[in-house]
Amino acid sequence: MTELLLINPNTTSSITELVLKTAKEFAGKDTILRAVSGAFGPRYIASRVGYAIAGHAAVDALARDRGRKDAVVLACFGDPGLAALKEIAKVPVVGMADASILQACAIGQRFSIVTGGERWKPMLEEFVASHGLSSRLASVRTVAPTGADIARKPKAALALLAKGCRACVREDRADVVILGGAGLAGLAAKLKDVVDVPLLDGVACAISMAESLARQKLAKAKVGPFSAPAPVESIGLSPALARALR
Repeated sequence: MTELLLINPNTTSSITELVLKTAKEFAGKDTILRAVSGAFGPRYIASRVGYAIAGHAAVDALARDRGRKDAVVLACFGDPGLAALKEIAKVPVVGMADASILQACAIGQRFSIVTGGERWKPMLEEFVASHGLSSRLASVRTVAPTGADIARKPKAALALLAKGCRACVREDRADVVILGGAGLAGLAAKLKDVVDVPLLDGVACAISMAESLARQKLAKAKVGPFSAPAPVESIGLSPALARALR
């Protein structure tokens, strides 16, 4: 039995529920899923300042969680706080964006990302560059509605998303397209028949990678940048996070 914890670092419980519902569609029968939301911060991450706050909220959510888990999924495309989570977690941590771009590179040579909210374009371009994969990125295309807007009215956004995905293939020469964003969870299945290349769902990518890593029962690093950090005193943090840092 594999148990996964999904952390949605924004504070909209309906999006957390959407991610959990989508994850259950892709997870194996022997996988148990739990999901938590951020305890503070923006309702949806759509800016750099929201992204920074979400990183704190994600680490705080992990520190607060007392349930069993064999791996953690950071259920926010863009992966705020991913490196910090890997540092303090005792189990593997998988980010939606990280898993998506790695699996896209396994399928094709060049990939594109389609998501909601115009501010995500430069942020995701920088994210891909930080992985050394800019040469594999065909494009990042955004639609005007944010991921939160799309989650509230998914049917209204399908035509826009389909148009963006098709442009990635026809104009940007992408071999694979990633539909990114927690608010877009599950929509790849509705659009795959109108896109002429593989269309990846960020939640599906993260779940499959987390399940694989969990089953390997990997040891926590004892040295290096992802080993447990040295204890440090803190001020103003939640009691759970303060304990984690000590």
